[in-house]
Amino acid sequence: MIWDYESLLRICHLFSVLYFDHRWDVYICDSEHLFLNWVLDAGIMKWELLWLECLLPIMVAGKSVNLVDEEEALDYLVKYGYLQKPLERMTDGFEPEEVTEAVRSFQEASGLPVSGELDWVTTTRMRQPRCGLEDPFNQKTQKYLLLGRWRKRHLTFRILNWPSTLPVHIAKTALHTAFRYWSRVASLSFREVQAGWADIRLSFHGQHSPHCSKGFDGPGKVLAHADIPESGSVHFDESEKWTEGTKMGVNLRIIAAHELGHALGLGHSRYPQALMAPVYSGFRPHFQLHPDDVAGIQALYGKRIPPSGEEEEEEEGNEVSIVTPGPTVPGTMPDPCSGELDAMMLGPYGKTYAFKGDYVWTVTGSRLGPLFHVATLWKGLPGNLDAAVYSPRTKWIHFFKGNMIWRYMGFKLVPGFPKRLRDVGPNLDAALYWPLNQKIFLFKGSGYWQWDELAVNDFSRYPKPIGKLFTGVPDKPSAALSWQDGKVYFFKGKKYWRLNQQLRVEKGFPKDTSQNWMHCFPPTTDISTSTTTISIPTTAH
Repeated sequence: MIWDYESLLRICHLFSVLYFDHRWDVYICDSEHLFLNWVLDAGIMKWELLWLECLLPIMVAGKSVNLVDEEEALDYLVKYGYLQKPLERMTDGFEPEEVTEAVRSFQEASGLPVSGELDWVTTTRMRQPRCGLEDPFNQKTQKYLLLGRWRKRHLTFRILNWPSTLPVHIAKTALHTAFRYWSRVASLSFREVQAGWADIRLSFHGQHSPHCSKGFDGPGKVLAHADIPESGSVHFDESEKWTEGTKMGVNLRIIAAHELGHALGLGHSRYPQALMAPVYSGFRPHFQLHPDDVAGIQALYGKRIPPSGEEEEEEEGNEVSIVTPGPTVPGTMPDPCSGELDAMMLGPYGKTYAFKGDYVWTVTGSRLGPLFHVATLWKGLPGNLDAAVYSPRTKWIHFFKGNMIWRYMGFKLVPGFPKRLRDVGPNLDAALYWPLNQKIFLFKGSGYWQWDELAVNDFSRYPKPIGKLFTGVPDKPSAALSWQDGKVYFFKGKKYWRLNQQLRVEKGFPKDTSQNWMHCFPPTTDISTSTTTISIPTTAH
């Protein structure tokens, strides 16, 4: 077997974290070149020699990284939550102290020597295959992280398609085993359905998928990702070589168990040996959950209590059953990259929400949040909304549909609502809060109303023409909002318009909503050669 230099460097680093059980025979190893012969059937593992002759000199020397490595490292730290730029900052760079602290946090979480410097060992660690979810554990704790929970204990799941590198019966066994890891220690049960809606949905796709806004990046990088409760989406990179029962490729059983942990509400663990650690640690034939994994899932759902007379160890397959019929689909999950939005809102704590059909998701400067049923966040609120608007003045969120209006304080419905919408026509198109006069503007057709939430309003002079105040804006907008950059945005179809402080549409607009807000690439775009910059927190809109 012939190994390229980059692969050998990765192998060298894997031994530094000391949780692989591969067996190697070392012939020559120094700080610049590494020649190894992989002996799969050797009886003795000489990793001590590898450590003394290769890793230690490299780590002591602190081999420097080039500018390309440094840029990749900064992208990594941003992507996985170690570096977070405040939305109000208009520049792209980070302060040196911010980078140093982020590197220190990554090194500590990865079990590396904590120096705060982007040395060779640190950047090599960043190139290891891993989960696509962020690592929001900058706080100085090693305790499990909880991201949410299901409001029920009996969940259905559906496997939508299969990996091309495994026979279906082997892949199914691996996925069922992944579910059993969790149901054996927590008060949970899982039931497979063959059709219809399911709480948890597993699928394999590549760079583009109509059902996922976060495409994968090819073999050996991001292996899989999942949404937190109660979304239920679990996606695997179909370009990986998925395997079972071998050290080759990527083990489907282990990765599936990890992603199911996210789907059940667990974040990443800072214990490198834990299943919920962010970096893939290789095939483990006698795998067991780490105590941190067990403590986390039991904190969410409680300990498993075996039925009376049942022994603790159950036979294979008892906890996962298969049925043919499935529950009724509550609503088709929309594709954020296509079609028209129902509403957009800059909500509490500066979060941007997008609404479409029965679903809502958050939009940030680098990615989309998981899709949730609207009623999961705002209990009692229907889907297919006409408009949504948050008022920083009163802290109220108003939702409009048909001839009704809902008022929420945060995620709690204000007593007395919903109410009938009076003095303003039903079926609004959009709504926004304008901070300069602290009023809410309601839009329908070619007209608008200005509404003061805390005063008696005289609507006898309304509606007024939209174009008289908002110059260049189309009639019948589907959504609107005032954003953190001080600009006003209108959405219609697949386009959006940005207005300046004088409420005039700026030059160069309209632009494509999916690319500049939803982080989607057009189907014909070659991502590897594209020079388009997509950025929400800056003035690129």
